[in-house]
Amino acid sequence: MSELYRLIHAEKANYPIVLLCRVLKVARSSCYAWCEGEAARCARQAADDALAHEITVVHIASRHTYGVPRIHAELRRPGRRVNRKRVARVMRERDIRGVTRRRRRSLTRPDARAKFPHDLEHVVVTPRGLGLVGSAGVSRGV
Repeated sequence: MSELYRLIHAEKANYPIVLLCRVLKVARSSCYAWCEGEAARCARQAADDALAHEITVVHIASRHTYGVPRIHAELRRPGRRVNRKRVARVMRERDIRGVTRRRRRSLTRPDARAKFPHDLEHVVVTPRGLGLVGSAGVSRGV
């Protein structure tokens, strides 16, 4: 929607806003509200830039290891009130990432060349031991 509002704002010198809103099927009140919110958007962008600078300082001080939770905690330590989701959004927009731990690697790996013995398909494990299906009255329990 903001693309439409930008277009209306750019073309309002050439055409009346009423006509542009009618052609683009946008409420005129929404267009005016968007235009009045420009100052708030600029202020929020400036605040985000300042926050991004603080995040970058903390991130560099941590040798590029801290992620969102630790950076959020470091920013709150001196008493700065900041939302964790906002820190995450600013870091995501500026491509600032912490180091994630490696997953634990399993030391036992199945052999890719090993073949499953197909003769075990007819073996049934019972409390008394192994038995073959169809032999000595042992049957497969379903």
